[in-house]
Amino acid sequence: MNSQLAVDSYAQVHRSSAVESASPHKLICMLFDGALERIAQAKGAMEYGNIEMKGGKINSAITIVGGLRESLDPDQGGDIAENLDALYIYIQNILMKAHLENNPEKLDEAAHLLNELRSAWAQIGE
Repeated sequence: MNSQLAVDSYAQVHRSSAVESASPHKLICMLFDGALERIAQAKGAMEYGNIEMKGGKINSAITIVGGLRESLDPDQGGDIAENLDALYIYIQNILMKAHLENNPEKLDEAAHLLNELRSAWAQIGE
């Protein structure tokens, strides 16, 4: 087993155990973190001209933002949930445009919005 494969295996086990033991609040934080990580990776891939990786990371970020949308409860969240849903759709659209236009500024905009949301979510606490 090469060392990178061992590190990747450890990271996968670590992520799986973190998800299994996380509270619902922590899971949302993990989704934000995952989307932000994928956006940063996509930006790096964009800068190095790695089109395949850029597309994969942006698609992954879009999927994670979709998970954030699915976590919304319109019955309990009311207008806030509705507004968050619209914002998540906007972020997904920005990410698609970033991919199509090869535009790192759009990635920055999506990351900024997600960082703001993550910060607000973290302040809510458990």
